Amino acid sequence: MTNFKRTTVTSALPYANGPVHIGHLAGVYVPADIYVRYLRLKGEEVLFVGGSDEHGVPITIKAKKEGVTPQDIVDRYHGIIKKSFEDFGISFDIYSRTTSKTHKELASEIFKTINDKDGFVIQTSEQYYDETAQQFLADRYITGKCPHCGNENAYGDQCEACGTSLNPTDLINPKSAISGSAPVMRETKHWYLPLDQHEAWLRQWILEDHKEWKPNVYGQCKSWLDMGLQPRAVSRDLDWGIPVPVEGAEGKVLYVWFDAPIGYISNTKELLPDSWEKWWKDPETRLLHFIGKDNIVFHCIVFPAMLKAEGSYILPDNVPANEFLNLEGDKISTSRNWAVWLHEYLEEFPGKQDVLRYVLTANAPETKDNDFTWKDFQARNNNELVAIFGNFINRALVLTQKYYDGKVPALGQLTDYDKQTLDEFVNVKADVEKLLNNFRFRDAQKEAMNLARIGNKYLADTEPWKVAKTDMDRVSTIMHLSLQIAANLAIAFEPFLPFTSEKLRTMLNLSTFDWKELGRIDLLKAGDQLGTPELLFEKIEDETIAAQVQKLFDTKKANEAAAYKPNDVKENVAFDDFMKMDIRVATVLDCQKVPKADKLLQFKLDDGMGERTILSGIAASYPNPEELIGTQVCFIANFEPRKLRGVMSEGMILSAENADGKLVLIRPSVKVTNGVEVK
Repeated sequence: MTNFKRTTVTSALPYANGPVHIGHLAGVYVPADIYVRYLRLKGEEVLFVGGSDEHGVPITIKAKKEGVTPQDIVDRYHGIIKKSFEDFGISFDIYSRTTSKTHKELASEIFKTINDKDGFVIQTSEQYYDETAQQFLADRYITGKCPHCGNENAYGDQCEACGTSLNPTDLINPKSAISGSAPVMRETKHWYLPLDQHEAWLRQWILEDHKEWKPNVYGQCKSWLDMGLQPRAVSRDLDWGIPVPVEGAEGKVLYVWFDAPIGYISNTKELLPDSWEKWWKDPETRLLHFIGKDNIVFHCIVFPAMLKAEGSYILPDNVPANEFLNLEGDKISTSRNWAVWLHEYLEEFPGKQDVLRYVLTANAPETKDNDFTWKDFQARNNNELVAIFGNFINRALVLTQKYYDGKVPALGQLTDYDKQTLDEFVNVKADVEKLLNNFRFRDAQKEAMNLARIGNKYLADTEPWKVAKTDMDRVSTIMHLSLQIAANLAIAFEPFLPFTSEKLRTMLNLSTFDWKELGRIDLLKAGDQLGTPELLFEKIEDETIAAQVQKLFDTKKANEAAAYKPNDVKENVAFDDFMKMDIRVATVLDCQKVPKADKLLQFKLDDGMGERTILSGIAASYPNPEELIGTQVCFIANFEPRKLRGVMSEGMILSAENADGKLVLIRPSVKVTNGVEVK
């Protein structure tokens, strides 16, 4: 294994056309932050680079939709995203953006260097062109009917209804999202990175030299390599992006997947204009990319091929990509608003950043897609953070305050049980370290929590509040050891729960700490004055969770309503046939549920000619049928009477089925005379 002098850590650049959600946090940013904080605790030289990805078609689409400029869009969301990361303690050394002057200059420079070395090939191909708007259309600017599921609004790159990846030419009846006209095919030229020419060294570098990569990363790379790599376009016919900096490329910009990863480098240069190269060009620097699984190919194949073609950059040593996090059993979707947005979470759960960090790490999709549920969130908070970690710390500090005026008591004679307890956490440093070094953050946090379990059990078993009646010397030893475990927890949880760790260190007056001290039992000295005890965590009640679940349920209902498509119109009928139907208005005299028939309501109507009874299957939509008394309804008067549940029903009440399945009675908008006909 190479002995590196320093580590450059990057995290995927979030797309600046919307805020960030828990899927982003779980898949990329919390794991990266845990690792960086761990390295810093060890005293290692590390640089943590992030930023917003601000070019590409989705941003221009959103800008057109809102009637603003693309720059307006990215300015808005870059600010929201950056603040969300700051609020959750994601400890970037720099979080910048791909619209910066430094980035534009460096991306152009890298393109020109590769171009001067004949590292690109120029190919002409046919692409959809909008003759009305007079521009070539990116895949997202083409819509049409999906050939797989029939969705009429599929995009040229993907159908969001069935999830199938598409090419624009796959669409049935394609049209331009800009003008609505049918596009035509027209020739255009683009610059391509010839990945096929890089395949041999990529195969050796990944499949032979990096077998230690996570199976999901290694497997996806192998699949792509085994299929054979093809040239990939690095330019696009757009007006939003970095202009392709060579002659003959007027009207073209760098494709977002060429320009975006260069953002890691340009952001480093922006932060360290005089020393940035050592973080990207020195072979003694270790480069790590934290990403989601949808970015594996770009970070393991495309970006390394770009860097190799340029010739002066190091390649990533590891790419610890995660799978996806789902939400309440459904795929997180920005377009469907099916997400827990970080800025909204902070408004609804103020001060509980670490609770979400803890739950997302405990549920991290490290080896397979995983699911976030609000019930699990509540259970982990109440049963683990409150009942184990928080309970132990609170008892240890409150009892010390009570018996010793908040000063660390002396360590006396150790019993066999004391020694046994100390033996249980003597290996915590090595165990957590091994897991973190292998990017197993979920298990590492679990191991750190075991230290809290040990402390909680120790206090529960030794019962110092009882021993205090007869043996204060023994209590002194119990509380001393408990406080040493608490100090260890402050170090062990610094990478995972930074806000909690800081709060705990303040309560313990633990000003200096580092990773090498983890596992020691002399972190606090007898006589040290402790701070005021405070609760680290608080219980989350059922009503709070029910409100979050209802919020998602309401979102799903709104999505279903927005996506509602009426059924096809039935076959035509003759006008004379329709005229045979006698539709009239009546006032409801009485309405009640039919016994032992969950769906049926029994209406007694004044139809202007007397009274009639009609049974209708709308009980589920009207749980309080007595409220209908005195209102008017429309009904078909000349249906053949039918006996239902022993009651003769004389007609049919008219109702409409809403998109959510609820039945709504058809009524006149103003009161009319009973018995009048509906024409």
